[in-house]
Amino acid sequence: MDLELEGTVKALLQKAGESNAFIRQDVDAALDCMVQHCTPTRSISALLSGGLSHLSPVVRKCAAQHLANLVKKVGAARLLSGGKNLTERILPAVTKLAQDSSQDARYYGRQILLFLSSHPDFDTLLEKYIPSKDLQTVRDTVFTLKTRGLGETPQDTQSARGRRSLPGSGTARASSLNREPLHQSNRESRSHPSCRTQAKSIADKTEYIQQISGLLASKDFKDRIKGIDQLVADCQDNPNMVINSMFPVFDALKARLQESNSKVNLYALESLQKIIHLLKDNLSQVVNILVPAIVDNHLNSKNNAIYSAAVGAINALISNLDNMLLLQPFCTKAQFLSGKAKVDLIEKVADLVTELYPRKPQTVEQKVLPLLWHLLGTSTHSGTTNSRGSNLRGATVGLCQAMYAQMGPSLSECAASQPASVHKDLNEILRALP
Repeated sequence: MDLELEGTVKALLQKAGESNAFIRQDVDAALDCMVQHCTPTRSISALLSGGLSHLSPVVRKCAAQHLANLVKKVGAARLLSGGKNLTERILPAVTKLAQDSSQDARYYGRQILLFLSSHPDFDTLLEKYIPSKDLQTVRDTVFTLKTRGLGETPQDTQSARGRRSLPGSGTARASSLNREPLHQSNRESRSHPSCRTQAKSIADKTEYIQQISGLLASKDFKDRIKGIDQLVADCQDNPNMVINSMFPVFDALKARLQESNSKVNLYALESLQKIIHLLKDNLSQVVNILVPAIVDNHLNSKNNAIYSAAVGAINALISNLDNMLLLQPFCTKAQFLSGKAKVDLIEKVADLVTELYPRKPQTVEQKVLPLLWHLLGTSTHSGTTNSRGSNLRGATVGLCQAMYAQMGPSLSECAASQPASVHKDLNEILRALP
């Protein structure tokens, strides 16, 4: 079975996003059997390849949950032995998972991270395999987990109840993955002065999160607006507190960006522009939370004020963050949205191509070409236009032009492997270019 494992797991994980609870239960049962009976290292590789970068948060959560069971089975000593096929893959994947935009997937990523942190060489290996710009964030996350614990296990739907009844399943044991290291770390923290200082900082952060989240989640819309105002003020006066509380605070703000009260919705979008200008690249951690919260519904809104505020927030992200962080979420949304939102995002991607291709050509091709082939492979003669009068066909032509300006004739060569209709449409567009 090991030889077919990667393809099988990828197919199973695709089904994990099904709405049918019985299908999800069967997927979990099959993956539980894999955890129990297949070669652990091959199973880990299959989960890393097939699920942790999936667009669906349900699929990422499923992969992360079974990965947590496998990590416990293999043990920190073996996983962090320094072997290229394990340590080099598991550490970057888990640290990314611990910052996932999905709360459920993030829970299991942090569970694994806490378990691995008990290894004596953990910090040394972090320095070796994690980019320096992410190191402090990972260390802060680990310290928070050691002092506060993981919190409540995510509540799942019917599929979770089905998993708990499975004999031999490792799922029920996942929450106990790290109890022993946690107690030990708490004792060490209390005994060291610098750790006591950090523990006070954690307590302050906890109080801040509760206070700001309480305002943002208030039943009174006036209090929700006060919460937004306070967050903007904190970004200016106490940015470190906001940065250290990034995920829970922006999860709370996301709810205001997506709520049905148009007054609060608009106020949140307009305030977000100020927040982006104040925090800039510090928002890199929550790009995958912010982009969907901004573009979903708002870029197709019939309310001109909301639409304009959403466009302003997108422009603020482009002006204040490393645009390489925005390329993938923009491409993803441009592929799956419709209407003027699709047109807007295709145009934004074309602008990013011009800026980013000279410094990261392979990355740009990897992320943008699938979008371009998708657009050329579907009907792009839609009459839907955005605020600038551009339609879907015009935006597609603009993206072709941007890629051709950077790639030259090799763009047409890359299209040769695509369906004939895609290759033909691309060549027709290129021949019409000035």
